[in-house]
Amino acid sequence: MTDTEELNALRQELSEMRNEIGALRDKNEIRELQYKYGYYLDKCLYDEVVDLFAENGAATFLNGVFRGKESIRRLMCGWYRELFTQGHNGPVYGFFLDHLLLQDIITVSPDRQTAKGRFRCLMLAGTHESRPQIPGMPRACWEAGIYEHSYVRENGVWKIDVYDYSLLWQADYAQGWSVGGALLPPLEKTYPEDPNGPDELLKETPRVWPETRVVPFHYPHPVTGEDWAGDPVGKRPEGMKDR
Repeated sequence: MTDTEELNALRQELSEMRNEIGALRDKNEIRELQYKYGYYLDKCLYDEVVDLFAENGAATFLNGVFRGKESIRRLMCGWYRELFTQGHNGPVYGFFLDHLLLQDIITVSPDRQTAKGRFRCLMLAGTHESRPQIPGMPRACWEAGIYEHSYVRENGVWKIDVYDYSLLWQADYAQGWSVGGALLPPLEKTYPEDPNGPDELLKETPRVWPETRVVPFHYPHPVTGEDWAGDPVGKRPEGMKDR
């Protein structure tokens, strides 16, 4: 190998290492972005949550799709904030959300301008006996789901681009998760008929417990390299009718 060839090889190796280190930094920034979202949500800091989104971001929750940052503001600052804190941006006496984010898998695109992330959510929520209950919620409840988000680097900063939360189960804490299914009913109206409603309703409401569906993975199998293409709906006992 000539000196020129060796120099070019070293330059190529250096370029690849810089890109690899950059991608690792991106993953860490995205992980922290998602974790910070969880901390803000725990304390009902909905203005701060909305600021984490890209200008043209979107959010899917239950069977509703919210398109654009102002639409996401309706979801976070209209629906959630009005329900949980009666319009106050921040924690309120006797109400808590503990929003645990786990098992993160983050995939950064080769150009390092977009990324996808999968996180498991386990949430505990409740109201103290000394204050009124939140309408439609038990005194204490569980919730679990999967985030499959897309992220975008906007003006040099990583932001949430597509927020896609698949709620998998909810349960009254006192009764446990062997009873019932979702505590939240499907959305029925869009904005502006519902002032805090989504821009679009999905054709089908995603299934929840006792269904055991698979939330599709954004990444291929790490050994086979194949995308998972199975039936996302869990097997049903023979003869059981659709719910």
